[in-house]
Amino acid sequence: MGSILGIIGFGEVGGIFGRGLREKPGVTAVHAWDLKFAGTAGEPARAAAKEAGIQAAPDMAGLCAAANLLVSAVTASNTLAVAEEASRHVRPGTVFLDLNSASPGSKQRAAEALEAAGARYVEAGVMTSVPPYGIRVPMLLGGRHAAALADQLVAWGMDAKVVSEQLGVASAIKMSRSIMIKGLEALVVESYTNARRYGVEDHVLPTLKETFPQIDWDAQGAYFFSRVVQHGKRRAEEMRESANTVQEGGFAPVMASAIAEKQDWVAGLAREGVFDGIGPKAKWQDYADRLIAHAGHCRSEG
Repeated sequence: MGSILGIIGFGEVGGIFGRGLREKPGVTAVHAWDLKFAGTAGEPARAAAKEAGIQAAPDMAGLCAAANLLVSAVTASNTLAVAEEASRHVRPGTVFLDLNSASPGSKQRAAEALEAAGARYVEAGVMTSVPPYGIRVPMLLGGRHAAALADQLVAWGMDAKVVSEQLGVASAIKMSRSIMIKGLEALVVESYTNARRYGVEDHVLPTLKETFPQIDWDAQGAYFFSRVVQHGKRRAEEMRESANTVQEGGFAPVMASAIAEKQDWVAGLAREGVFDGIGPKAKWQDYADRLIAHAGHCRSEG
């Protein structure tokens, strides 16, 4: 029997997985469902999916009726809600691969809902940004059904490794890493902008290069700024799940919560247009200057 894939969430990640798996051996069709497909306003999104060779489902029920392998690629805050919705329609025996960046507790509750409906839940910790790896992005899998799915994913050219039959382990690894990586992004935004505001970046960055000479701090800074500006909202949601992970472990999520706040703040400014016109090859100073100008504008209005 061939695999009919159902992609839940046809954004950047869902689109990459849908297009990347569409022509793999044994994949007979790829369907997708996203809220942006709904109604007459969803016609352009549905047309874009069709152009990519992916069939737009009419709703979650339609997707679950068609697919025997569901791949959830939604925002972190929607992880559990989507799993619960899918559990009301999923067919027994359907494999549910949860790619979302959520806490171990969220993944365990998602698994409970789906497995009560007869689905086979597999959690995934996606260990780095999906672009430019595509479907070969390194993933850690967990759960009772992970080993069987891993064999299939590897056959499709994916980099999937089982870390535990216990649900939550893969997510704990992912969330712990996220605190560090997203934390570095938030630290760079705050440190670099502050140094730029006081005119001391030519003193600060050389000290970073001296301490960590293997890192190109100018290039890394530009990359971090750009990622937060482009994906800060999604990163903030992930960091709130990281904070939940720390809380579930019995600790106060002081750093994870602060990182979420910083990421969300930059994302909000991006939505306001503060960074409009900054190109893909911009330097970190271009982003910092916009933040400084915005702060000055706010002070003058106050």
